[in-house]
Amino acid sequence: MQTYIIRRILATIPVMLIVALFVFTLLRIAPGDPAAVIAGDYAQPQDIERIRHQLGLDQPIATQLVIWLGRIAHGDLGVSIFSNLPVSKLIRQRMEPTLALSLTTMIFAVVLAVPMGVLAAWKAGTWIDRLVMVFAVLGFSFPVFWLGFLLIYGFSVQLAWLPVQGYKSISDGLIPFLRHITLPTLTLGLVYMALIARITRASVLEVLSEDYIRTAHSKGLNPRNVLWGHALKNAAVPVVTIIGVGVALLIGGVVVTESVFAIPGLGRLTVDAILHRDYPVIQGIILIFSAAYVLVNLVVDLLYTVLDPRIRY
Repeated sequence: MQTYIIRRILATIPVMLIVALFVFTLLRIAPGDPAAVIAGDYAQPQDIERIRHQLGLDQPIATQLVIWLGRIAHGDLGVSIFSNLPVSKLIRQRMEPTLALSLTTMIFAVVLAVPMGVLAAWKAGTWIDRLVMVFAVLGFSFPVFWLGFLLIYGFSVQLAWLPVQGYKSISDGLIPFLRHITLPTLTLGLVYMALIARITRASVLEVLSEDYIRTAHSKGLNPRNVLWGHALKNAAVPVVTIIGVGVALLIGGVVVTESVFAIPGLGRLTVDAILHRDYPVIQGIILIFSAAYVLVNLVVDLLYTVLDPRIRY
């Protein structure tokens, strides 16, 4: 068990290194010059070259990569080109709204989607099953930004129940926090729910056809105990897998959702950095998102050994 855990933790190191190399390379080969953006439309070529020299962009790419990796090894994500503030400070300032939105979305989606998928598998072929599947297909098909604008129009513009945009910290009070986080959570959670519900239904439905499930029913066990205690437990590995894989969908949705609802989180910071070609900020944010994704998948791998002890061998 300990060997398995150590092996999985060590495997994350080359993954993060590869991600760092891809992020650095793709940003450098992408069209556009941050020095030209900073200098403005009427800048002279010598002005642009001077800014490039100040930013270190005139050095060979290999030299820039070595310098950047050295800073990363010391926990230094660099300094923003435009705000002239440390990237780590900018990320800390924007971290809370993104974490709050991600956690509320995951809780909302998992708590509702898993029972929906189990119920659809239990009532396979009935109107309940069809209703859940229609919801799953529609939820996964709608673009996040379109769903966000639709919820804003319904709950904010027409009914005036919830604020249109903005964010309130939980330190400002639970009610203001919930009022501002509800619509973004619904927007992002409905897409995430659809994915989890479909996989849960398919996994549980496959387990329900196994011999030991029929044996449990023939022994006279309560059907609900068989469903939740036997079927769901043995179908949990694919469900946990899709929850971890869906974090990538969640991270991408956070960027769009924060832009729609004007939430000052990492998603908005990412969009602003891309528009300004702010290399250090873009690199730092992508690394943070990648580390979060790798960490979640590491936790999922470790949960496998709890859900199915055979995996550790």
